[in-house]
Amino acid sequence: MASCFQQPIAEDDSVILFSTSDSAPEESISPSSSFHPSPARIPPQNLQQPYRIAVRNLSYTICPGSKSTLTSCCQFLQKPKPVNILKSVSFDARSSEILAIVGPSGTGKSSLLRIISGRVKDQYFDPKSVFLNNCCMTRPAQLRKICGFVAQEDDLLPLLTVKETFIFSAKFRLRNMSSKEKEQRVDNLMHELGLLHVADSFVGDDENRGISGGERKRVSIGVDMMHDPPILLLDEPTSGLDSSSALQMIELLASMAKVKQRTVVLSIHQPSYKILQYIANFLILSRGSVVHSGSLESLEETITKLGFQIPMQLNPLEFAMEIITTLEDSKSQSEMPALENTNPFPLSIWPQEELICHSELVVQSIHSRHMSVSCYSYFLEILFLCSRFWKVIYRTKQLFLARTMQALVGGLGLGSVYVKVREDGGGVAERLGLFAFSLSFLLSSTVEALPIYLQERRVLMKEASRGAYRISSYMIANTLVFLPFLFAVAILFAIPVYWIVGLNPSIAAFAFFIFMVWLIVLMASSLVLFLSAVSPDFISGNSLICTVLGAFFLFSGYFIPKESIPRYWLFMYYVSLYRYPLDSLLINEYWSVRSECFSWQDPDHSRCLLTGYDILKSRGLDKDIRWINVGIIFGFFVLYRVLCWIVLARRAAKTTI
Repeated sequence: MASCFQQPIAEDDSVILFSTSDSAPEESISPSSSFHPSPARIPPQNLQQPYRIAVRNLSYTICPGSKSTLTSCCQFLQKPKPVNILKSVSFDARSSEILAIVGPSGTGKSSLLRIISGRVKDQYFDPKSVFLNNCCMTRPAQLRKICGFVAQEDDLLPLLTVKETFIFSAKFRLRNMSSKEKEQRVDNLMHELGLLHVADSFVGDDENRGISGGERKRVSIGVDMMHDPPILLLDEPTSGLDSSSALQMIELLASMAKVKQRTVVLSIHQPSYKILQYIANFLILSRGSVVHSGSLESLEETITKLGFQIPMQLNPLEFAMEIITTLEDSKSQSEMPALENTNPFPLSIWPQEELICHSELVVQSIHSRHMSVSCYSYFLEILFLCSRFWKVIYRTKQLFLARTMQALVGGLGLGSVYVKVREDGGGVAERLGLFAFSLSFLLSSTVEALPIYLQERRVLMKEASRGAYRISSYMIANTLVFLPFLFAVAILFAIPVYWIVGLNPSIAAFAFFIFMVWLIVLMASSLVLFLSAVSPDFISGNSLICTVLGAFFLFSGYFIPKESIPRYWLFMYYVSLYRYPLDSLLINEYWSVRSECFSWQDPDHSRCLLTGYDILKSRGLDKDIRWINVGIIFGFFVLYRVLCWIVLARRAAKTTI
């Protein structure tokens, strides 16, 4: 416990990552475009510890359909054959250089990057195949802490600006820095990535217009570089970009690798001739096996030895893709240099003492960062998430306007239908119908938040799996932001309905009605949040929500009395989200007037046929259990959020994004 209050170990996080000087370094790469200024030389004392990746005899096998329930059930009939994705892959990746993994689609490029970055489950990781600085990595978690990984998909929040995206990333990942240092890091990173001119532009996506695809890819790279990882792995960073943007991207990565002595490994599809000059080494894969590992010059020599002549209109790599089957057939183990016997680092670059295994240093770095996470203020983490949530909700016009207009129009519409309900037997039935329809309207009105939750879920899985924040912080922040928003929605609905219809004129009854409407929408929001966590997509999530709400309404006691419900369905009566609010609304309306008569036998009111107490008793409500029901409704609200937290926490623990 005392360790939590120790001074955190000083890491290179406190060092300015990039220089904003416009002067070109002596050894910098000369970019062919001017989309970003050349980074300045960093003093030797500020350079990172260089890391060299060595992969030895890495194989990766999966069983098709292992996640399918149907396949699991049919394994007794026909055992699925395992598929070899990677077969004895060996290569080296050095600092200050780019290693490009090339090959046809389906050769295992993405799988290889995920294994190196630690984005695989423990059971699929070979603890004797990946080395950093001649030190064996035994667990994927070690690689996840030290490697930055940029996936093919740009998992970003579209309604945040570029600068806001970086600022929130800095707040989550750079917890030992001051606010001024974080702002400086963000400014330097945007300068290095060439994003200053779009700092205040929305990131955007397919539905929301924002920055270009190349700029969005650079934002993704910046988010994963925020904590200054010494190793950067990218899965097809040029995919979907035009030739000019692709060249700018590779120029940027080459400059970053050289200036900060980063180790950069990326996968790429048939790069152009201009791109090749920025890539030091190539790893060509074919059907999971290595057919070439080395420089472009060595690839040309190999092709020449096979008797081929590279056409003038093709570069060596493009031609290698055309004859890849021949290259694979000619590749034999005797022709390959024994990678296992090579010296891990050239002595002319790294001194002999630096060949020592740096496992203790790596573990220390990991432990230091983990300690800072566990001792970081939980309150500030929630506060940052609340700020981001509010920005997203406010800018999601479809959700913000739809919910407010839906509540206001719904309240006015219902009020116009039930204007000044009569104080007789017919009015009793109308009030019951009003309450039942209001419940159905309020519970189903939260479905439009489903796409928002599904969109955020992938970003949440990525950030939580990488230690940016806790799932519990996300759930608490989500709750705190939606509490006032849904309270405003409840007021907009409740005020017109209550006074236009002419319900119980008591101020206490009116206040309880607003409170009950607020609890209903909160409970419905929790249900939608939970179902969005277990739903794979919008169509299945929407179907699941409609099915669940329909079942709850059917067994609420409004259509079928409790006595008529079959015994095997009786549990649905007790877990129905409609039952408790409906009973509470009825009690709130009639308990204070339970001695008043609502139906007389004679015109002269000589004999009362129906009192307020009779109305409540017909529903089995002979006691004022409003606050008990409030507790039950609040329990449902908490229960669904806890279930959502459990589901998301399990997903985050298993995610490989």
